Amino acid sequence: MTEKNIPLIPGLSALATRYDALLCDVWGVLHNGQEAYPGVESALSKFRAQGGTVLLLSNAPRPSDVLPQMFAQMGIGASAYDGILTSGDATREFLSTLPLGRRCYYIGPSRDHVLLKGLDLDMTEPEEAEFVLIVGPFNDEAEGPEDYRSSFEKIAARKLPLVCANPDIMVERGHKRIYCAGALAQLYEKLGGRAIYFGKPHGPIYEVAKTRLAQLAQQPVDPARILAIGDGLLTDVKGASEQGLDALFVTGGLSAPELGSSPEQPDPALVNALCRKYGLSPVAALPRLIW
Repeated sequence: MTEKNIPLIPGLSALATRYDALLCDVWGVLHNGQEAYPGVESALSKFRAQGGTVLLLSNAPRPSDVLPQMFAQMGIGASAYDGILTSGDATREFLSTLPLGRRCYYIGPSRDHVLLKGLDLDMTEPEEAEFVLIVGPFNDEAEGPEDYRSSFEKIAARKLPLVCANPDIMVERGHKRIYCAGALAQLYEKLGGRAIYFGKPHGPIYEVAKTRLAQLAQQPVDPARILAIGDGLLTDVKGASEQGLDALFVTGGLSAPELGSSPEQPDPALVNALCRKYGLSPVAALPRLIW
């Protein structure tokens, strides 16, 4: 049986009429951590102008209410989306019931302490902690998983559960790649520890997203009319596939180096080969999210 080729489309308009709602990734699709990609605000605004609903679905380990200001500074206005849902939101909801205790060993940059704001948790050292909360490396500009191997071996031996507020492995910040919490959580599991993930590709975030879409659209949205958009094959595309949702693969993000000499002109054969490597079949691919 011949495998179906994944079409490369010029823009979202090529298939927009097939969908009533978008679950759109943020980092790698809307921006690179420093600036917005050209055309993304226009593309999403035009989809909404046609009656579509846009929910930004991000693995950011922050509450969603802190993101609009950051988007505005990058030139992404409120006309581009109806709502935002982050892995930080889901993590906060989980931790608010104190299911693992109150004493938390926090791993991540200080800028993400906002994740804990208003929660009845005490940040402590690993020797006194009841669980670990990881949002990323302490210094994500310089550190990776191996910098945590020694401390993780000790923590895993104590059987402390680790809550991962960002399942991403890597993202691009400008022209540099940085490790995310997901990469550290994977190492923790390899060392025998237990990790609890919030965000894509894990199922719970999609159930929340479908409920949120229905609220924003003021009516239930047929899953067959929802399109997930993302640059992460193993987060955005895999997560959508496992939930029975169509996915649009943005090739100019994380996978760009594997798909040809230019992020703006991916090699169709390489796009198809990479998706098949992971057993994934997005409905289409495009270099950047434009209309």
